[in-house]
Amino acid sequence: MTSASFEEKSTWVQLVGMVLGLGAYFVVAGRMLASGVRAMPAFAAVFMVAVAAMVVFLIIAYALVSLMGKQEPPDERDRLIVWRSEYNSGWVVAAGVLGAVTCMVLNVENVWTANLLLLSLALSEVLGCVLRIAHYRRGV
Repeated sequence: MTSASFEEKSTWVQLVGMVLGLGAYFVVAGRMLASGVRAMPAFAAVFMVAVAAMVVFLIIAYALVSLMGKQEPPDERDRLIVWRSEYNSGWVVAAGVLGAVTCMVLNVENVWTANLLLLSLALSEVLGCVLRIAHYRRGV
């Protein structure tokens, strides 16, 4: 088995960073919703902290990945893997947008609609990373 390319390692970093950062946000946001918090600024503050922590993690992890191996520019295979993964994960965002529009029509509280949109975006990105890793492992 060949060692992972720089692009695959970067995808792993992105996946772990998103799962940790956004996963932490959704755990905290879920607890806030369960306890009756509905003020959007409270969720925005938690989201900003989660994103800042995720960015710090990504910077450190990408630096380590760069130090561990040679960075090569993406080739045609890398571009094809990204395209296929994004193509096959985009439906999650579309479903989230349709769900959010439905929430708006039904006058669901904005905090639920906003978190639905964030969740659909996060799940789409996580699915995209998982698909990229699968394509790197199995081939395109």
